[in-house]
Amino acid sequence: MNSTSTFGFSDLAKKASLQPKEELLEVNNPHQQLFIGVPKETTLQEYRVPLTPSSIQLLVNNGNEVWIETNAGEHAHFTDKEFSDAGAKICISKDEVFKANIILKVEPPTESEIKLLNSEHLLISALQHASKDENYIRQLMQKKLNALAYEFLEDDKGVFPIVRSMSEIAGICTISIASEYLSSAKDGKGEMLGGVTGIPPTEIVIIGAGTVGEYATRSALGNGASVKVFDPSLSRLRRLQNNFDTHVYTSLLHPKILEKALYSADVVIGCLRSEDGRSQVIITKEMVHNMKPKSVIIDISVDQGGIFETSEMTSHKNPIFIKHGVIHYCVPNITSRACRTASYALSNIFTPILLKLSEAKDLSTFLYHHAGVRNGMYVFKGNLTNKHIGKRLNIYHKDIELMLATHT
Repeated sequence: MNSTSTFGFSDLAKKASLQPKEELLEVNNPHQQLFIGVPKETTLQEYRVPLTPSSIQLLVNNGNEVWIETNAGEHAHFTDKEFSDAGAKICISKDEVFKANIILKVEPPTESEIKLLNSEHLLISALQHASKDENYIRQLMQKKLNALAYEFLEDDKGVFPIVRSMSEIAGICTISIASEYLSSAKDGKGEMLGGVTGIPPTEIVIIGAGTVGEYATRSALGNGASVKVFDPSLSRLRRLQNNFDTHVYTSLLHPKILEKALYSADVVIGCLRSEDGRSQVIITKEMVHNMKPKSVIIDISVDQGGIFETSEMTSHKNPIFIKHGVIHYCVPNITSRACRTASYALSNIFTPILLKLSEAKDLSTFLYHHAGVRNGMYVFKGNLTNKHIGKRLNIYHKDIELMLATHT
């Protein structure tokens, strides 16, 4: 064997520069400065704001710019001075706010706000697609913008964090409302929810075992009330039952059983949501007529038409009416009742997302690596990307994952 036969492969690799090398990683990825605009909400009874002063300070300290319309936080008791001290620029007009390339809102944009949008904008807001028609969606598409519906945002566990957080607040609010309108101070029956030795607790019927129903149940039990929960889904009832250490009465929506429960109920809370379109009427006017005088109905589903046949939409200023001797509370957007708490909840979810976006090269790259945020995009570069909206309104939609594959 000649001398070259003892020449090892490792020696060859060294001479030929075939030695494995460490992966080259991008260093000093340039920080993407975000320019965020927060307009004042003009929708009736919307008192929340999507960013609190402390969150704005965090965003600004990380090199981002925030402009906010004057008095945007007045209902949630955040002053212009607080926002300004946090580093935001206070804008006198809505037109000025829309110079930002990220528009962050609580409610869907109004017709006048859509006119201010352009192809450079990333719109982050609610969509409430069940109440939106084809013309509304096409107006947004014609702007060639990017739009994200925050109610579709998912976390790592597949939970919709904003929907859940707002539902938790709504559920807790319903019990404080019930307590308020049972008291004689509001011309109610003059009863407490419960917890007094020797006195039977108030009976509360909750229709809907989702997050709102769960937190209403939790709050009611904490106040000593007796609770019965009805839902058409056995799996939701089982999940709710498993979430409590104590026994909770649960039942499917059997008309006779429900009617019997309503007859003795002091409070009835309707929180059964429709996935598409109007809520199904569960409680007829005859059932309401047979309820006890001055009992309380709280219809959380009134923004979808309501599950009580007797429901009529009311406002935070005039929240109740009496029909068949029963007090009806039918205010939509119940979380605005606790608008400061709700604003903190929204801000706590938006801020980490915006900070992560600022660390990405661009929006396409960010969406490519964050499936939960990608799930919230319903318009991307002017194209409808939400298949559910597309099917409902008969609008052609594109697969956002395929679109992102060509952009990254």
